Amino acid sequence: MERKTIDLWVGLFLLMGFAALLFLALKVGNIGSERNGSTYTVEARFENIGGLKLKAPVKSAGVIVGRVTNIRLDPDSFRAVATLALDKRFEFPKDTSASILTSGLLGEVYIGLDAGGDDKKLASGDRLQITQSAVVLERLISQFMFNKAAEGPSDKK
Repeated sequence: MERKTIDLWVGLFLLMGFAALLFLALKVGNIGSERNGSTYTVEARFENIGGLKLKAPVKSAGVIVGRVTNIRLDPDSFRAVATLALDKRFEFPKDTSASILTSGLLGEVYIGLDAGGDDKKLASGDRLQITQSAVVLERLISQFMFNKAAEGPSDKK
């Protein structure tokens, strides 16, 4: 092959590599996956949100039904308030519960919704009443260690 042909193929290969890296960066950053105008917002209050971040997915039965659009601290109750933008195609009952979950042991943190059985549906501006905070692994380990220390040495003879 001629030198110019080889240079052309190398250039195309590098261009495709950069395009693939850009695509992966956008997917990891959850950029470009928002549907403006076709969502409604609800709030959920949690004692601890763990590693929940903005634009984290909101899932129901494993399907992404929305995104976290805002996280703030309520100055009165000192609880975290997460604002969720849910797709209008999915109408959840008013007694839907929200939990902060992780995908795998070290995976992404997301909010899982479990639909209730109420006839009334959530509307924009509503608050989810039933929430479960994130399980913080460090807190569980420290509770285990302190409980073992409180038991004292066990002398079995």
